[in-house]
Amino acid sequence: MAEFTAKDVQALRQATGAGMMDAKRALEDAGGDMDQAKKLLRERGLAKSDARGDRENSEGAIAVAATPSAATLVELKCETDFVAKSDQFTELTQQLADALAAEGSTALDRYKDEVDTLKLTLKENIDIGRTARVELQPGQVVDTYLHRQDGRGVNGVIVVLSGGSPELAHDIAVHIAFTKPEFLRREDVPEERVAKEREAQTDIVRAQGKPEAALPKILEGRMSGWYRELVLLDQPFVRNEKQTIAQLAADASVEVVGFAQLYVGA
Repeated sequence: MAEFTAKDVQALRQATGAGMMDAKRALEDAGGDMDQAKKLLRERGLAKSDARGDRENSEGAIAVAATPSAATLVELKCETDFVAKSDQFTELTQQLADALAAEGSTALDRYKDEVDTLKLTLKENIDIGRTARVELQPGQVVDTYLHRQDGRGVNGVIVVLSGGSPELAHDIAVHIAFTKPEFLRREDVPEERVAKEREAQTDIVRAQGKPEAALPKILEGRMSGWYRELVLLDQPFVRNEKQTIAQLAADASVEVVGFAQLYVGA
């Protein structure tokens, strides 16, 4: 019979989140070897966690990170906001963002064990969700913005400018967090999506009995409104709605090179 104490069982429980009887049985099966017991618990727990794989995990947290060469966003997904707000969960989310910024996407492969351990400890369907990594060129200005809610990041943004200042990049990042554009410029919207929307708007206008001669002008106005919802440069700046983001950038003699955004529940 392997020799171990109640303190060993307690230490194993604290390290793994396992129940008392599961921890005790693992130590018995491992001959009192703590590392082997942890391995056994992990293997047994992962087998059980497979049953949670189909459970919806629409909650989670967002983290941002930046180095001189890259800025990143990472989403770690879970089932409940209670877990998403926990220190273990938010700390791992930040570690993932830092690794992605420093080393690139292959760095996340190293965190499989940490994610699996979190699944066991917190007993939820947890996995890495969407990620974004923006490569930075010399002379570009970048800002990252993270909106927090109850201790976790829920809406993260990266903005890259050619010229300008970090303060301007920050203002645009905050704007993006609020308006959630999908594209930088009109040309970025897929042609088939534009065609589908134009067709739908045409049908609406004709159903309203508008004169055919007025159709082009009415349609132009409707499509412009649609672009304002989707396209960053077309959007009125949230701090001055008389000025679009394109005008804001032009007045400051800068170019908005690109942006990325991730938010919980998207």
